[in-house]
Amino acid sequence: MPPARRAPSALAWDQVELAPLVLVHGSESLLAERAVDGLVAQARARDPEVEVTRLEAASYLPGRLRVVASPSLFDEPRVVVVEDFQSGTEAALDDVVAYAADPAPEVVLVVRHGGGVRGKKALDALRAAGAVQVACDPLKKDADKLAFAGAELRRAGRRAEPAAMRALLEACGADLRELAAACQQLVADSTGPISAELVARYYGGRVEATGFKVADAAAEGRAGDAVALLRHALATGTDPVPLVAALAVRLRTLAKVAAARGRGMDARDLGLAPWQVDKARRELASWTPEGLAAAITAVAQADAEVKGAGRDPVFAVERAVLRIARAARD
Repeated sequence: MPPARRAPSALAWDQVELAPLVLVHGSESLLAERAVDGLVAQARARDPEVEVTRLEAASYLPGRLRVVASPSLFDEPRVVVVEDFQSGTEAALDDVVAYAADPAPEVVLVVRHGGGVRGKKALDALRAAGAVQVACDPLKKDADKLAFAGAELRRAGRRAEPAAMRALLEACGADLRELAAACQQLVADSTGPISAELVARYYGGRVEATGFKVADAAAEGRAGDAVALLRHALATGTDPVPLVAALAVRLRTLAKVAAARGRGMDARDLGLAPWQVDKARRELASWTPEGLAAAITAVAQADAEVKGAGRDPVFAVERAVLRIARAARD
């Protein structure tokens, strides 16, 4: 009996290439779907006539894998995908173990396992047989989610401002599928670099007690509400950087609308939604040019401090919120 082959380290979903045995493992369904779809696309690029068979492990019948993977008269290439292996029948588990010991030529077997302990023997058999492993675990760190969103935009030939990335993550980062959909929508509905203003326009209303709500309260002069929302956002894990970015977006909107007074410019000229322009015009009734300049200066100082120029980012953003609220009332 030949010695077991040592499986390589797990790859990311977008790094995997065709191999006789591929194990897609992890509970992040979006990444797993993309890994499988990518393999199928590679196989079809190699041969448009490739036969693709998908087997549901939960309803698998004995011997089905060997039938669909058995050699044909002309040895046509095939891709066999076993879905939801963690829910597989005993026959599915046993047949994959047997197949891994003697894989068929010209066949790519992709086993998708959503995590958990069921099927461990079969997974070990795949690994021992040298299966390429694809890690599809949930992205828990903000840095990983930011990297994911950045890669989504780069694949579409686009990029986003750092503040926009933070705002996007704050709005949609709880669910990776939603984050990916948000990136796709922003790409489809805009041109050029994606700004924090654009993200706020599309997704600001989804976020509870985030920088956009803090910024609204501060710009309206409601200091108490702004500080309460700010402290809640910080207590629930929001980073000071996107909070300051939201304040900056809010003040830039006010400054744009103020500068456009009497010039016959509409929302499209300003790159804003009509409701944003209407709201800014109402709020500007309580602002003076000096107050707006002071508020913008306060946010610029806070932006530098939360990015390393100051010792206490939390204090920096709270001070900026209070200065904005005071400027709105003066």
